[in-house]
Amino acid sequence: MDELSAIVVTRALDGLAMRASAISQNIANANSPSYLPFKVSFEEQLREAAAQGVEAVRHFKPEFTRLPMNRSNREVRLDLEMASASHTALRYAALIEVLGRQMQIARTAVRGGQ
Repeated sequence: MDELSAIVVTRALDGLAMRASAISQNIANANSPSYLPFKVSFEEQLREAAAQGVEAVRHFKPEFTRLPMNRSNREVRLDLEMASASHTALRYAALIEVLGRQMQIARTAVRGGQ
């Protein structure tokens, strides 16, 4: 795996972990009055940073943001939060699988193909 790919996967894992944390906070506070849910959106910014190169990705940091209060998000939708949690967990597991396979390939190369 080249350096850019490795750092992109690392930053994507960071973003997904932050998103999982935001989702858990949203679920935990679903019944709290005046609670403003968190979100973590990072994919587009990470894509743009990747187009600029390794240094741009190295300096990229996903961030928590609060959703503004409006009619559509006066309350946390547990069904949507659970769906998002499931989607986030699947994406995280897929990236971990990619890293595991890369490690297996590297280990095989170091052992001389054995």
